[in-house]
Amino acid sequence: GVGKTTLIQKASEVLKSSGVPVDGFYTEEVRQGGRRIGFDVVTLSGARGPLSRIGSELPPGKRECCVGQYVVDLTSFEQLVLPVLRNAGPRGGPGQSVCVIDEVGKMELFSQPFIQAVRQVLSTLGTVVLGTIPVPKGKPLALVEEIRTRNDIKVFSVTKENRNHLLPEIVTCVQSGRK
Repeated sequence: GVGKTTLIQKASEVLKSSGVPVDGFYTEEVRQGGRRIGFDVVTLSGARGPLSRIGSELPPGKRECCVGQYVVDLTSFEQLVLPVLRNAGPRGGPGQSVCVIDEVGKMELFSQPFIQAVRQVLSTLGTVVLGTIPVPKGKPLALVEEIRTRNDIKVFSVTKENRNHLLPEIVTCVQSGRK
């Protein structure tokens, strides 16, 4: 709720407008009557589908995983996100490409193929990852800690106070080739 996704979207736009190839996805709250009822995953090419919803509004037979009151729709998530991540990488032209991953969190980590795809993208030469990870609270998430402690990762802590000032620093960092 501090503005990580908004910051990622702004950074993506700045990078795209400067000619950097950018692909990936972000998550977005879904509200109904002023109340959050779940999250959607949205690819940068505009495809959208449910990531999670409150309660058991998913059709029976879906693989169900829960985070609090939210039921994660793994099938929808994987259908949208895995092709984007598997296609991440340089497009044959000079320079780097950027892969946006918003976010690597509890809901997303129910998917083993997602975990493998994130690791693959992080080790793809010529691809810079611009992503979000949650602040650790409670039991650490293995992949999040793996990402946080990599020596080729620069972590920015986003707060309501600094979110409006971080954009230029993040864009510069991505353009210089750090993940």
